[in-house]
Amino acid sequence: MTDVATAPDPSQVEWFAGRFEEASQNIERVIRGKRDVIHLALVCLFAEGHLLLEDVPGTGKTSLARALATSIGASWNRVQFTPDLLPSDVTGVTIYNQATQSFQFHHGPVFANIILGDEINRASPKTQAALLEVMEEQQITVDGVSHPVPRPFMVIATQNPVDMDGTYQLPEAQLDRFLIRTAVGYPGVDAEVDMIYTHRLGNAVDHLNAVLSAEHVAAMIGLASSIYVAPEIARYVATVCAATRTLPQARLGASPRASLALIRASRAQAASAGRRSLLPEDIKAVAVPVLAHRLLLTPEAETQGYTGARLVEQVLDATAVPTSASLG
Repeated sequence: MTDVATAPDPSQVEWFAGRFEEASQNIERVIRGKRDVIHLALVCLFAEGHLLLEDVPGTGKTSLARALATSIGASWNRVQFTPDLLPSDVTGVTIYNQATQSFQFHHGPVFANIILGDEINRASPKTQAALLEVMEEQQITVDGVSHPVPRPFMVIATQNPVDMDGTYQLPEAQLDRFLIRTAVGYPGVDAEVDMIYTHRLGNAVDHLNAVLSAEHVAAMIGLASSIYVAPEIARYVATVCAATRTLPQARLGASPRASLALIRASRAQAASAGRRSLLPEDIKAVAVPVLAHRLLLTPEAETQGYTGARLVEQVLDATAVPTSASLG
């Protein structure tokens, strides 16, 4: 963990918080009434994670991805996942060039800063798995040759509720690759009326301008990773994750990778609030969207109406929080 002596100074985190708010307000020009969702998407970006949006069609998932990419001046590609989509349709393919008498790699749509994987759970498990390497390693290996993707790199995947026709449930290994899972949800009536007026002249995303540059994003990612984590906070995170593994309602709890993910997201959350060190409130702010989708419930628990979010909240309520005195 970062040493307190090397943590960013107050002016740096103040700059981070200002740029974070500027990007949030820019995206909110398109996604009305969903400030919490926008905040989580930006936390995920600056923590170098991937975002899973689970919701019914038409709630603005695609618009959120486009608005985020536009706001940071990044390249983006959209992949519509369908049952007949092949892994090579996502990653790219090597083709023999007769003119040069050599094989050349043709990049797939995954080679962009922001990738929108739309309705990812409509594709076959084999195609879903094509994203695993690039999400974890930020590179694609084809015919033994590695091809790095540009940075920053973020996958925003959308999935329809699993009880809808033509969907495949995402396997645990793929769910674990997503730093955060959340839902956009329907807007309130006032927000929906505002949205109608916002879109009356066409797609509002087309009128957005970039408010951050690639250099800004790189600097903010580096700054978020340098937020100080006190030993007591690290123990608190480990205790919360370990407690999920002993819940009788869960047949699979949060892994050690989940502990690292929670720290990463919490650091970006702290920086967005202008803090140079983690506080328990930063952990609690992102614990549910980071941990809930990593828990597998027993059939009995699902029948009784338990959810991953409810279990995470239960663990947070039962775990002693480090005091300001212990944090120094």
